[in-house]
Amino acid sequence: SWAKEVHECEKHFEVTKVSGLNSWDVEKRRQIHGYNELEKHEGPSFWNLILDQFNDTLVRILLAAAIISFVLAWCDGGEGGDELTPFVEPLVIFLILIVNALVGVWQENNAEKALEALKEIQSEQATVIRDNKRIPNLAAKELVPGDIVELKVGDKVPADMRVLELISSTLRVEQGSLTGESEAVNKTNKKVDEDADIQGKRSMVFAGTTVVNGICISMVTQTGMETELGKVHTQIHVAAQCEEDTPLKKKLNEFGELLTKIIGVICALVWIINVKYFFTWEYDHNGWPRNFKFSFEKCTYYFEIAVALAVAAIPEGLPAVITTCLALGTRKMAQKNALVRKLPSVETLGCTSVICSDKTGTLTTNQMAVAKLVAMGDTTDRIRSFKVDGTTYNPLDGKIHDWPI
Repeated sequence: SWAKEVHECEKHFEVTKVSGLNSWDVEKRRQIHGYNELEKHEGPSFWNLILDQFNDTLVRILLAAAIISFVLAWCDGGEGGDELTPFVEPLVIFLILIVNALVGVWQENNAEKALEALKEIQSEQATVIRDNKRIPNLAAKELVPGDIVELKVGDKVPADMRVLELISSTLRVEQGSLTGESEAVNKTNKKVDEDADIQGKRSMVFAGTTVVNGICISMVTQTGMETELGKVHTQIHVAAQCEEDTPLKKKLNEFGELLTKIIGVICALVWIINVKYFFTWEYDHNGWPRNFKFSFEKCTYYFEIAVALAVAAIPEGLPAVITTCLALGTRKMAQKNALVRKLPSVETLGCTSVICSDKTGTLTTNQMAVAKLVAMGDTTDRIRSFKVDGTTYNPLDGKIHDWPI
């Protein structure tokens, strides 16, 4: 659309800017293109979010240890003392795991709500021309490709549209939500190059951007998920599906797997060494073993010792400490208006040594400071230079070195 003349666009969409679409055309096009709204991607359910928190080797080892400890404590029935004492250890482990899961779920839930905020960028109403009539407050989701829309200062653009006519002498649109550029872009109804980038498509206005100056008549070309905003929505959704483990998660998983192997071998050895105490036999005159005796009570006793060793070897506090540290980091970032979707991402940012960016004014303070002054010297072939300190617009910040009185 941006590379075609206005009359070609009208011909392609079978519409004129004066009369707009008729009701029958609108219905027909809605059946093809659907409503002008972003798809609602079903976020993970509450239970899935909880289960995801246990998708960690170390946490799974802890969970297994807690369950075994609990079962053994239950079987013992509190022999030799206080009935509750054997249950203290498994209950503490369960409590740590529950707190760990709750913090993770709360964090992810907050991030899911933040992704929903994209939908708030969308316009809710539009002024449309249909059947030769001007409809002032039509719900933006009712728009279809070919609709003629009137835009004025302060309006949010409801869909991707081709500018047909400027009613004011200029039209400027702030499209930082798509491009990151803080400067408003001048729009025109003249065609532009076919291979122009978003900034270069000066004959188009995009969904979610805002008109900061001027009035125009434009024609809807893309709606819903076909818009540039819809593409951003899709990219976010795709990125959310394929997440890689962070360096911290990888290290913890490697540590967890190594710990599992070492604990497993040690427990098996402890149990095997004590086989003679619960599995006995005698030898006959030919030297063959007979009269095998097996003591289930002693077998479970030594199994309990092996499990106790395993539980002692697991750093129960590690997941809780890591979660707490990351949650504190997330909270600090939230105070600076930064959103963290998954807790370990805080640590990934900590591992980052270089950030490459071309967004002047978006990531920087958008202030330029003088570093050196150069002036003519006392003869034509000489110049004088003065070093300047300071990086802000505050006159008291910095000074000019060797400045002559």
